[in-house]
Amino acid sequence: MTTPSGREPEERLPARRPPSEPAPADRFTSPPSTRSFQLSPERAAQIVRQSSNARWVGFLAVIVVVLFTILYYFYELGAPLGLTEPRLAVEDERQQVVAVERGYNLYQANCARCHGPNGLGPNEPEPPEAGGGYIGPALNDQAKLFQHLNEDYLRNVLEVGGRYVCGNARSQMPVWADTNGGPLNYRQIEELIAFLRAPSTEEYEVRDPELNEPTGEHFNGWVDPSYRPEPGATPYPDCYLDALSAGGGGGGGNASPAASADPNAQTGVVTAANVECTEDALTAPADTAFNIHFVNEDAGIPHDVDIRSGDEVRVDNEILEDAGEATYAIEPLPAGQYEFFCSVHPQQMVGTLTVE
Repeated sequence: MTTPSGREPEERLPARRPPSEPAPADRFTSPPSTRSFQLSPERAAQIVRQSSNARWVGFLAVIVVVLFTILYYFYELGAPLGLTEPRLAVEDERQQVVAVERGYNLYQANCARCHGPNGLGPNEPEPPEAGGGYIGPALNDQAKLFQHLNEDYLRNVLEVGGRYVCGNARSQMPVWADTNGGPLNYRQIEELIAFLRAPSTEEYEVRDPELNEPTGEHFNGWVDPSYRPEPGATPYPDCYLDALSAGGGGGGGNASPAASADPNAQTGVVTAANVECTEDALTAPADTAFNIHFVNEDAGIPHDVDIRSGDEVRVDNEILEDAGEATYAIEPLPAGQYEFFCSVHPQQMVGTLTVE
């Protein structure tokens, strides 16, 4: 059988190649001169020097790390023998100072209008320029600050308001925490408490409320760290009105129980309005019982009418904790000049009683 070209069919297949011999192994192996490795004395010395330098660098790095660790340890926890203070303690003290200084501005802006700029309440030496006397109780009192005005108590009062103090739903003490609708957030509440609990042995700077820059003025805290109540002293009551009736707020003695007023006795009228007495003078007969009809027009603000001669309280009447009226029966007094006053606001509410 032939193809159209006239060639035999096997001639169309690829040409056969003769078997090849494998390449000798030496073809893929470097010559012995290439495989031999020898160091010159100079190269060997250079390698030794480089190795020694590397060890020194590693040793110095370890020394630096060890020294840094030791210094950082003493920086955090303080040097031995009290040479330095721990960093966290220093930072905590600095933040406490900042909190007290911010709390001072918060107090002056929000609390001083009722409790006075010095926290003395009705006992402030100077009444406010407008709006009558300070209606809030004194806060700057060591007996109260010692245990009564602790952090938890202050936080509860600021979060709930004055109803927490004496259970009076009409108390003039508002809610301050924003969690209950007040204007101050949690941080401002903590700063205000820090100011109220600041020690009197520390001096702080008055800072501008807007710029936070020192104004050059200074103030001290209120809490006396060395104060201790007398042995056997009664703890300050939760309601400050109880303290007033017990002689802790301008009275000096226990409030007299309400006696039956004689309707035929001479009666004087004293009215409390806007933390002021509308009457500044009363007259009464000497050595004869008389009455004082007291009208409290200040809702939620406690008032009373007591009588004193100099520093001695001659008559200590019960307090009206809210708006209302009461008639006080006064035992006979010898002729002379006296003062009638409110034991809750003794600086703002005072008048002259002439007994003749």
